[in-house]
Amino acid sequence: MFKKKELVEAPLGYWEEKSYMMIIPRKDEEDLLKEAINRLEKSKEVKLINQNYKLEETTLYINIEYQKEEYEVGIFVGGVNVPEYYLNGIVFTDDERTNILKAKKAITIFMKFNENVKKCYHLQLKLADIMVEDYVGVLDESAERMLAARWVRMTANSKVLPSAKNLFTVQGVIGKHKKVWLHTHGLCRCGLTELEALEVEEANQQNYYNLLLTYAMYLVDRKEKSEPRYEGAYIGQLINGYPVVVTCVSWTKGIQEYKKLNMGGLEDRKNGHNSKTSIVFLYKSEEDEKKQILSKLSLYDELWGDNPLFFYSDEETQRMKDLAMEKFDYLKKAFKNKDNSIIIKIGLFSEKEKRYEHIWFELLEFKKDRFKARLTQEPYYFDDIHEGYESWYTVEDVTDWVVYTPNFSVTPDSAFLLDE
Repeated sequence: MFKKKELVEAPLGYWEEKSYMMIIPRKDEEDLLKEAINRLEKSKEVKLINQNYKLEETTLYINIEYQKEEYEVGIFVGGVNVPEYYLNGIVFTDDERTNILKAKKAITIFMKFNENVKKCYHLQLKLADIMVEDYVGVLDESAERMLAARWVRMTANSKVLPSAKNLFTVQGVIGKHKKVWLHTHGLCRCGLTELEALEVEEANQQNYYNLLLTYAMYLVDRKEKSEPRYEGAYIGQLINGYPVVVTCVSWTKGIQEYKKLNMGGLEDRKNGHNSKTSIVFLYKSEEDEKKQILSKLSLYDELWGDNPLFFYSDEETQRMKDLAMEKFDYLKKAFKNKDNSIIIKIGLFSEKEKRYEHIWFELLEFKKDRFKARLTQEPYYFDDIHEGYESWYTVEDVTDWVVYTPNFSVTPDSAFLLDE
């Protein structure tokens, strides 16, 4: 009898060990590196500590101080070639697209994240904004995502840290029989495992995207950074109240739970997705969790309903609230345009559940520092209020908002779009 060959994780790539970002200048200048260092030396927010670097070296390693902590940052100038599909969506202007696609040179900054990964990511955005005066975008190589220059500027200059979801992407590849392989990029630089969902039905892709997104955010926000192997996470519930409890297992073991894969099998992992990445599974019960009995995500294919509920951490909820309040003036200006419609998420405290439920309301009117809004959905935790309920609130009650313009939607995270 032949023994099955044991699968082994590949070593991390350089973009997984550290966070790599490429700042793309509008013009291909000769002294790009020298100018970047000069601008950094003049910064009031970030202090350049060491002065013994040599600009003629291929890669510079500098030490900086930011908010009383020291960081080592690597910098080099090299070529860049951005795939056109990275520029999908409305966040890029025609001018930015043109200049990004024709760019041949970029300045790359890379650094090791410490335990405060969101602060490190925020610092990297700040460095990008400081070091290049006129840039058209930032390529987040570790997350395989192009960042719009206007978003980087707005986020870098915000007092609120970026969301956990900004640190990674969830990508999908469609295989045979309309089966989708969902996987993340960017979590390894946070000291975590990447996540995958295998054999997802195309019709349920959005639900599983939200599941992966929520679980990844949970892992980023939780304080314990040890490997979550077989540890269950309660991240949501179905419309019938059934809990969504997930776990993840290294791909080397998790892949063995599948007899046949349309996408994500060994052949698809020869050149990638073979290092620190884990497949997500479900636990159907507490007993299953105790015995580590895994169930495939497809178990929920017929159970999602119209409105599955996914949970945000307290940290993320507070961050969203802080950002929604910081950018609230954008919403007030947008309300003056009657072509826009606006919904606001309000946090209502349930005495029964001893927790807040954050629910969507339609904005109806402003009166000085207050606004009137109408409930747009049925609450989970309140029996005495229903869809259509109206009341008055203040900015302190707001935890999120969305402005629907005739052409696109805007959240606090993309408020810069309303500048147009």
